[in-house]
This record gives sequence, structure tokens and C-alpha cells, in this order.
Amino acid sequence: MTGARIIAALLVFMSHVVIPFTPAGQKAPTPFKDPDLAQNLNWFFNPGGSLGVSFFFILSGFVITWSARPGDRVTAYWRRRVVKIMPNHVVTWALAMLLFAGAYSLNYGLPNLFLFSSFSTSPPVWAGGNMPAWSLSSEMMFYLLFPLLIIPIRKIAESRLWLWAGLAVAGIAAVCLADMAFLPDTPAFPGQAVSITQFWFAYIFPPARLFEFVLGMIVARIVIANRWPRIGFTPIVVLLLAGYAGAVYAPMPYRFVLITSIPFALAIGTLASANLRGARTVLGTKVMVWLGNVSFGFYMTQFLVIYWLRPLVLGNSEYGIAGGILVTLGMIGVNVIAGWLLYTLVERPAMRWWSRSRKPVARPVTPQQQAPVPSGSPE
Repeated sequence: MTGARIIAALLVFMSHVVIPFTPAGQKAPTPFKDPDLAQNLNWFFNPGGSLGVSFFFILSGFVITWSARPGDRVTAYWRRRVVKIMPNHVVTWALAMLLFAGAYSLNYGLPNLFLFSSFSTSPPVWAGGNMPAWSLSSEMMFYLLFPLLIIPIRKIAESRLWLWAGLAVAGIAAVCLADMAFLPDTPAFPGQAVSITQFWFAYIFPPARLFEFVLGMIVARIVIANRWPRIGFTPIVVLLLAGYAGAVYAPMPYRFVLITSIPFALAIGTLASANLRGARTVLGTKVMVWLGNVSFGFYMTQFLVIYWLRPLVLGNSEYGIAGGILVTLGMIGVNVIAGWLLYTLVERPAMRWWSRSRKPVARPVTPQQQAPVPSGSPE
């Protein structure tokens, strides 16, 4: 499960590398000077950004449900979740504002910092600061609601779990239908076949993304209940590729989440079930697990590499096919290093120092603790 994260993060990264505009809507260089090639790459990789985010949302619901234990204090859970994301976010936000984002989004940085920017319909607000952090607004809402959501989800009868998973997918579809039926179709979102409001509602607005998180929660319950069917790795790969192809050709907003929601849910459940059986895949190798561990840092530092470091080193240069590939691979490599530094210097120390209270926990004294165990006792 950890190794799968880096693939989703790479999809998001590539969607930003090939897009010919900055977050402020200005013309930006791509690695490839051939305009037709650049346009085709943008057409192919652009859906990957939304799909990578959707995978993270479904996986988040799965992992948090899987790791939840009855009796865990809500405040302790919230503390772990906040410490998991906020230190990385604050550091990358500060760097982004200092190095490049402050030049065009100084007035919009604070909503991004406090993770409520995604509740605004204004693109300068939800795209301000360190733009990838917009998704953390949804994640934080998921974390806050989880203690309430887990109560009814734990009460679902095991025989009805698959039905409720289908209803979660239906909820995703309902968001798309409501988006197109009830929201204004003007003004158009630049370069997209939907309006700014329609794009925001279906993709950015946190409550609209809640169905993905719930779907992940239900998938976790199915696996925990040992009701997950044995599905081979090859069919899952084929299904994921078909889902991506469908998203490339599907219209908005259906391409954002709906087309791949079922393939992603099946992939996550199948990987988890395979792990429980002791099966090994390439995603479980040391390299992939290491990359998965640094994937959150990789996700959070990508705009520092794409919109600050690359222009600083290469300017507005664009290249032929070989040169463009080398530049792209170089940016991926640099971003992996940046993500590793963030993971090593910020994320892990923060989790070690702040994820648990340092106050001693008072434990009730049991009768066994009151009386010493006699010498020679089998206990």
C-alpha cells in the first residue's frame, strides 16, 4: 500500500510538468519545444493529476479505517493526523511564498496556510500559496469527520458492505450530475470544458470529495471482514489502465473521479488482501516502499521544483525529445531528493516529537499489579 503512493504522486507531478501555464495563468515553458508534442503530452498526462489526488483520498479512507482501534481517544487520533500533515505543509508553504508564490498570491496565502482555501470558489484563493496544499483542505475535513463517520460504517452488516460501496460510487456520480445540472456553465475555466464554478464544485470543494473517503472506509471494512474476493494482479493492472484511458477521453467532470473510482477501490482492496495472505508484488520492494514513504514530501515540494528551481537553473528553455526527457527525469530525481529531505528533516521528527502526548498516562492498578507474583509461578 505504501509503494502505490509514489505512482499516484508521479501522476500529479507529470500533470504539472507538461501543463503550459503557471498557477497564476501565465504562459510557462514545458520541457519540449515541439508544440504538437507538448500539447499531446498535456492531453495525456493532464487527467493524471486529478486521478492521483482521487487515489490518495480513497487510500486515506482505507488506511485510517484499517488502523483505527475501538477505544482510541478522538483527541489522540486528531493529534496524530494533524502532526502527520501540518509540519510538511507549513514548511513548504513558507518556502513557496518566499521563493515564488508570494509574487502573485500574497493576498491569498493565508487561506492556503490554514487549509480553508478550497471552500472558496475563487481560483486565486484555492490556488494561492503552495497550490498542491489545496487537497489538504479535504484531507483535514476527512480527519475531523472520521470519528463520526466510523460509527455508522462499523454498524453496516457484513452482507451489505458491497451494497454500500456501490452507494458511495453512486454518490460520486451524483456530484457530477448535480455539477452539470445546477451550476452555471459560465465563465469558462481556462482550457477546460466546464465553468470555474463547475470545476471548483466537482474537484476542489471538500464536501464533494467526501464520497471517495467513505468508499475507502467501506473497502477497508470489506477486507477486515474477510469478504474480499481473490483478484489477480494482472486483472487489476488491466482495469487501472482501462480506467486511465477512460479518464483521458471522458468529459469533465466525470473524468476527475468517477471513471476510476471503482478501479482504484478494487486495486486498494486487492493489494491489502494480498498483503494479508503474504503475497509479494513489486510495490512491496524496499525501493518502492522507500519511495512511498517520501511520496507525501514529493507531493508537497513539486511546485518548488517546477516553478522555482527549474526556471532558476534553466530559465525558459525548451528542448527536443531527448533533451525534454532528460529534463523531465532530472526534475523527478530532484523532487524525490526534495521529498526525502522533507520526510527526513521534518515529517519523521515531527511525528516522533509531537504525535503522542508526553504526559504520563495514568493506568488503573489491577489486582495482579497490587500483589507480586510468587517466585516459581508459571505466570
